[in-house]
Amino acid sequence: MPALACCVDAAVAPPGYAAFAGDSSFAAPIPLTGEPQVSITSASAEISSHWSPSLSAALYKINGWGAPYFSVNSSGNISVHPHGTDTMSHQEIDLLKIVNKASDPKAAGGLGLQLPLIVRLPDVLKNRLESLQSAFDFAIQSQGYESHYQGVYPVKCNQDRFVVEDIVKFGSPFRFGLEAGSKPELLLAMSCLCKGNPEALLVCNGFKDAEYISLALLARKLALNTVIVLEQEEELDLVIEISKKLSVLPVIGVRAKLRTKHAGHFGSTSGEKGKFGLTTTQILRVVKKLVQVGMLDCLQLLHFHIGSQIPSTALLTDCVGEAAQIYCELVRLGAHMRVIDIGGGLGIDYDGSKSADSDVSVSYGLEEYALAVVRAIRFVCDRKNVKHPVLCSESGRAIVSHHSVLIFEAVSDSMSNAQGMNPVGFQYFIEGLGLPEDALSDYRNLTAAAVRGEYETCLLYADQLKQRCVDQFKEGSLGIEELAAVDGLCELIANAIGVSDPTRTYHVNLSVFTSIPDFWGIDQLFPIVPIHRLDQKPVMRGILSDLTCDSDGKIDKFIGGESSLPLHELESGGRYYLGMFLGGAYEEALGGVHNLFGGPSIVRVSQSDGPHSFAVTHAVPGPSCRDVLRVMQHEPELMFETLKHRAEEFCGSGQDDDSDGDDHGIGNAALASCLARSFHNMPYLVPASTCSLTAMNNGGGFYYCNGHGDEYNAVVSSADSASGDDEQWSYCVA
Repeated sequence: MPALACCVDAAVAPPGYAAFAGDSSFAAPIPLTGEPQVSITSASAEISSHWSPSLSAALYKINGWGAPYFSVNSSGNISVHPHGTDTMSHQEIDLLKIVNKASDPKAAGGLGLQLPLIVRLPDVLKNRLESLQSAFDFAIQSQGYESHYQGVYPVKCNQDRFVVEDIVKFGSPFRFGLEAGSKPELLLAMSCLCKGNPEALLVCNGFKDAEYISLALLARKLALNTVIVLEQEEELDLVIEISKKLSVLPVIGVRAKLRTKHAGHFGSTSGEKGKFGLTTTQILRVVKKLVQVGMLDCLQLLHFHIGSQIPSTALLTDCVGEAAQIYCELVRLGAHMRVIDIGGGLGIDYDGSKSADSDVSVSYGLEEYALAVVRAIRFVCDRKNVKHPVLCSESGRAIVSHHSVLIFEAVSDSMSNAQGMNPVGFQYFIEGLGLPEDALSDYRNLTAAAVRGEYETCLLYADQLKQRCVDQFKEGSLGIEELAAVDGLCELIANAIGVSDPTRTYHVNLSVFTSIPDFWGIDQLFPIVPIHRLDQKPVMRGILSDLTCDSDGKIDKFIGGESSLPLHELESGGRYYLGMFLGGAYEEALGGVHNLFGGPSIVRVSQSDGPHSFAVTHAVPGPSCRDVLRVMQHEPELMFETLKHRAEEFCGSGQDDDSDGDDHGIGNAALASCLARSFHNMPYLVPASTCSLTAMNNGGGFYYCNGHGDEYNAVVSSADSASGDDEQWSYCVA
């Protein structure tokens, strides 16, 4: 008898249903793209005993997008190489051990942080900056270029205090500076560069008003190497007027709109219709006005930016060559030009393909990028007999993307109807519990087709049966038990024939809108990989669904053009951690508070000589419920008082114990503790053992208020003291 007939026959004999669940006669493997070709079958498929971490590395393309900072170790966990190619074996850091250190309770030696979690790796940040500088130094030396490179970091990519301070510190030997695009960014850049190299550039981009320009000129008074880049022609009048009032000689740059266009997703700012910059006509008017006021010597920098993720060095050479021509013309017109700022555009290979045809990849590395820039500028300047300018770039994405990893947990997954079916469900068919004659006829035809091995006909009758039963359910002539039995039968048949969708939905403890906003907003793809169990074959395919009450709160597109991700079965009582990599630029600043989910917890991890090769030098819990409520102008203290009074009104007299010994439920003090902890905790899911309703009892007693001052703060302080969360800063060697 064909296997499908066994499936249908199971409806006649319920005990056979369980036996059929393991029948692999019709198990159709689903090929995965990439190298090596890996087949992922249904959950019942046998996991290959020959699977290895190297196969997982190939499956998830880790050696492509992750090199030289991430790999899979022999334990099947993601390893961090904090110093890139210079990392020695004993310096590798197991990412799972970082997560365990951060999330384990303090009583167990951990930091007690709640997921999701951002792991910052300043050693990787330092290596990225040094690698960029080294690439330009090599290109300059090999091409006989007669000036130097000194970059700036555009703080908009990640304005986190420690990220910016690290870049200033690590870049000080290279005169590495900062770029600001708004007044608050300018203030933080000014403050940070007070500890940087005095020759480091402070490039002031973005639209400017009088206050912005005054701040920039004040920075020059503070001996910071500040350049005001004109984004609009009208800004020049303000610069001239305010610089005279403050008696500060400004250094001025102009941003040029190039004709060269970047056709990729990020190229909308390029071309003559771009949002920013001046046309050649406007640049000439700027030069003329500066001549008129005797300030042409202040014009010293040319800036351009044709968009992020420049896909190829051919396009890069074209745009840099055009900019170099403008630079040389400005020199000819008498400007005291010194610097070409080529802007951003140095791309990241998010999918490991090293392809110029992808919006999430580029066809070059740091060395090829730097060489193309140096060659193009040297060629034009030599031909025009112009002194080689200082080279500057604003390569923020390339600097910070690798140093940050977002860790989140899959807490559950969707199960198929067939897997959850009780064999008794099929008895509704056989025993005639409410199924009309036309539905029974479809069922008999389905059975006959299955016995004959006519699978297409069988599917046709299954669909017909299902639709008929749905219609009858809507009319009220069919019960929910019968409808569920029909759904289970049809899914079982589809599984047997091999036409069912094998993709599961994995529910993750995350908000896409908060932590991966670029995926939702612009379809930006990031590599997402399990950070452990990579020595096991992933037998499922899944999409990721977040916690928000929004249909867009899911990740169903992945690198390599995949619509699902290879994943492992969730283990009962186990944790399953996923990591999103290369997300260190933009995601944190762009994230919102949709559904009032705040940002992740954060740990800063440096390589050390400890037994696990790392030290957590800084740890901050994510925003609590009270924090995100305040963002939307709510007052948690008043909310707490309102709820406490409501509890006193509806939950009794406020006694925690009845004098007669009768238990009337939770006492008011315990309720107050519960409510306060709910305000105090992060909005994300927590294990049942630590949720506020089960955490009210602390060491055998409830949290009681001291009766003095603000009860809300007293309860929260008690909770903080009990959990040991007396400070955000911590240093521990693992």
